[in-house]
Amino acid sequence: MQYTGSCHCGQVQFEVEAPAEMVCVDCNCSICARSGYLHLILPLANFKLLSGANCLTTYTFGSGIAQHTFCSNCGIKAFYTPRSNPDGIDVNVRCLNPQPEQLTIEPFDGQHWEDHAATLTHLSAAKNSTPGY
Repeated sequence: MQYTGSCHCGQVQFEVEAPAEMVCVDCNCSICARSGYLHLILPLANFKLLSGANCLTTYTFGSGIAQHTFCSNCGIKAFYTPRSNPDGIDVNVRCLNPQPEQLTIEPFDGQHWEDHAATLTHLSAAKNSTPGY
């Protein structure tokens, strides 16, 4: 299914291909818990930035591998390059339109990221037949 997505002000817009019934991850790490991000990790081939590249600002911390991109106008992080899947993309399900027909939210213990990161690495693989968690 094709979804469109955007930041709050609409300057950053994108498309993703993902299932109508999806499973996403609710991470409890410091940045995700504070921002309310619901993760849908996909192969990069399933993502297309339509507009707003010039509005994106990047924030990194810790290892510097994750590239937390957000709109410099409204501050919304609609997608980013995750540390667990630097070859893929992680889309905030809350920024998608329409919302998935069925959404299953699974908890992820990001406070102990090193112990659990391996459970996410397969999600950006192009052969992954069911994008998402």
